[in-house]
Amino acid sequence: MIVPPATLGILGGGQLGRYFVLAARTMGYRTIVLEPDPGSPAGAVSDVHLVAAYDDVDALDRMARECAVVTTEFENPPAAALTRLAAGTTVHPSPHAIAVTQDRRREKRFLAAAGIPVAPFEVIEDDEDVRRATGGVFPAILKTARMGYDGKGQIVVRAPDELAGAWAALGRVPAVLEERLALRGELSVILARNLLAPGESLVAYPLCANIHRNGILDVTVVPGPYAIEAYTIAERIADALDYVGVLAVELFLTDDGIVVNEVAPRPHNSGHWTLDLSATSQFEQQVRAICGLALGDTSLTVEAAAMANLLGEEWADGEPRWEHALDHPAVKLHLYGKAEPRPGRKMGHITVAGATPATAEALARRQRTALRAPSP
Repeated sequence: MIVPPATLGILGGGQLGRYFVLAARTMGYRTIVLEPDPGSPAGAVSDVHLVAAYDDVDALDRMARECAVVTTEFENPPAAALTRLAAGTTVHPSPHAIAVTQDRRREKRFLAAAGIPVAPFEVIEDDEDVRRATGGVFPAILKTARMGYDGKGQIVVRAPDELAGAWAALGRVPAVLEERLALRGELSVILARNLLAPGESLVAYPLCANIHRNGILDVTVVPGPYAIEAYTIAERIADALDYVGVLAVELFLTDDGIVVNEVAPRPHNSGHWTLDLSATSQFEQQVRAICGLALGDTSLTVEAAAMANLLGEEWADGEPRWEHALDHPAVKLHLYGKAEPRPGRKMGHITVAGATPATAEALARRQRTALRAPSP
């Protein structure tokens, strides 16, 4: 076990890193953040903020010397950086697990080989791949193999004759073409796995039902439906990756069952409700998992919960009217400390409790809409 006051490190300085740092510091750990942005949300609350590139040798070597374990808040740290860190300290999730999940080609092949249900797909790396893939099922979605999130790096391809142009629009970078499924809903499972601690080695949170807008998560409602099948799939993925840490599995609900969309080797936007409405937040759980501590209770502390993202659009007419959103006792406000609101940028979120998932969702939407109400 890694216990306080040991130092924990994290690559990445966004809101996920911020909440990890706050959880670790609350538990008595020292923290180091490696993040090139000097104004990052996580760097602002950490004991040490190394303002350097993720592959900066001096910064990585300092983390390896001072940190008992290093984790990440995003899935795209340079592979060489993780390898260098792993030579000097413990890294969770493992460089292997992160390498699988940071490249859609490798992730899709890994899942398919493990017997995990995924949408039919083709890998696009050259012109011959484009010609071969035109015999597939359309409409489809072309996604860059690396990077790309919140709807970025994706193009809908309605017919085979659009594929070459879509690939050119993405810069002819390696990509994955997958069938565009008819969806009944989108779900996510957030779990923690830890083979270092005695007792339970895997725990999962109540299933999240997710609603997206323009490719970005808009609202999450808990608990969602179809828990048993979703949990089984997520646990199989965690086992196949020999995973240690918090893992999020994004799922599509179709008429034919559940298929996996993507895997995130970190806490997840859809799990932000756990900060206020779960016995253990996903960020405390991340600390517990990577430190080899007993995994925390994942129970809802209310009947139902909802989370609504606050994007930069909420600032379009000036500072949101926070007093209007906070005039209800069930509403909790979280702002991430980002200086510049931009359209599509996640600036914060609100969480609410409700008697049912439907009433929680309705309240979250109503209180978020109130942010734009004119002041009296």
